Amino acid sequence: MITELLIKIFSLTIIGFLFAIAITPLWTKLLFKYRLGKQIRNDGSTPLYSELHGSKAGTPTMGGVIVWGTVVILAFTFWFLDRVIGIEQFHVLNFLTRKETLLPLGALLGAAVVGLMDDYLDIRRLGHKGRGFRFRFKIILYTAVAMIGAWWFYFKLGFDFVNIPFYGDIIIGWWFIPFFLLVTIGTSFAVNQTDGLDGLAGGVLLVAFVCFAVISFMQGRDDLTALLGVVSGALLAFLWFNVYPARFFMGDTGSMGLGVLLAIVAFLTNSVLLLPLIGLIFVIEAGSFFIQMFWRVVFKKKFFLSAPIHHHLEALGWPEAKVTMRFWILSSIAGIMSIIIFFLAR
Repeated sequence: MITELLIKIFSLTIIGFLFAIAITPLWTKLLFKYRLGKQIRNDGSTPLYSELHGSKAGTPTMGGVIVWGTVVILAFTFWFLDRVIGIEQFHVLNFLTRKETLLPLGALLGAAVVGLMDDYLDIRRLGHKGRGFRFRFKIILYTAVAMIGAWWFYFKLGFDFVNIPFYGDIIIGWWFIPFFLLVTIGTSFAVNQTDGLDGLAGGVLLVAFVCFAVISFMQGRDDLTALLGVVSGALLAFLWFNVYPARFFMGDTGSMGLGVLLAIVAFLTNSVLLLPLIGLIFVIEAGSFFIQMFWRVVFKKKFFLSAPIHHHLEALGWPEAKVTMRFWILSSIAGIMSIIIFFLAR
C-alpha cells in the first residue's frame, strides 16, 4: 500500500513537472506578445532598488500562472476523467477530495486570481497611482479569501485548536479565526516580499512544500501529499526558467497564491507553529521590511540600505545569485530542523 502511494505521489510530481515545462513556452509567448513585462519604479522613491534592478525592466511577469495553473488543471482533469467519465485508470491519479484538497485548491485559485488582476493593472500602469490595487484594497481582497478558509476550518472541519510541539493541542476557541487570518495574510505577504530576486521565492517555496509533503505523508493525508507533489513538480519547472538570469518573474499571482496555499497546508497538517521555521526566510524577509518601515517612521532614516534584506545584501556587493543560493541553503537547513522537530514531537 505504501509502495503504491509513493508511486502515485512521485508520478504526479513528475507529471506536474512535465506539464509545467510543456505549457511554459506557450505562456511565455503570450507574455512577450502582449508585453506583460515588469515595471521598475524610477520615480526617485527607491533610487537604490531602481539602480540595482533597472536592467530587469520589461522582463515578463505573472510566471506564477505556470505553477498554480498546472496544479488546478491537473486536479480537475484527473477528477473529471475519474469521477465524471469513469475511466478507472485515472482513479489513482485523482487527488481532488473535499476532505483534504478542495479547500487549499480553492484558496490557491482565489488568491492567485486576485494577484493576477493586480499584476495586470501594475503592468498597464492602471489602478492606484498606476501601480495596481491600492494596498488597503488588496488587504480587503485577501482577507475575504482568508475568511472563507477560516470559516471552513472552524465551522466545517471543527478546528479550534493549535498544536504545540512536545506539548500537544491547546483549545483556543473562536480565537482560531483571527489567528488563521493573521497567519494566512501574513504568510502570503511574506512570500510576496521574498519574490525580489531571480529564483529566490521559488526555491524557498519548493523547500517549504517538500517539508509539508513529508509531514502530510507521515500523517496519512494521501491526497494532500499528492497535491504538494504536483506543486513541487510545477515549482521545479518554474525554477528551470526563473533561475538567474530569469526568463520571467513569479508576480503577485504566484507569490500571493502560493503563500496562501502554504499557510492553509500548515493548518491542515496541524503544524502551523512549525511554519515560521519551515518558512524562516519568509520571516526574515518580512521582518526586515517592517524594521525598515519602523525605522523610517520613528527615526526618519533607513535601518537597511534597501529592504527587504535581499536588496540590502545586494547593495553591500553580494551578487544576486549568491544571495539566492545562500538563502536556499538556510531554508533547507531550517526545513530539515523542522522535520526533525516534527518526528521528535510525535
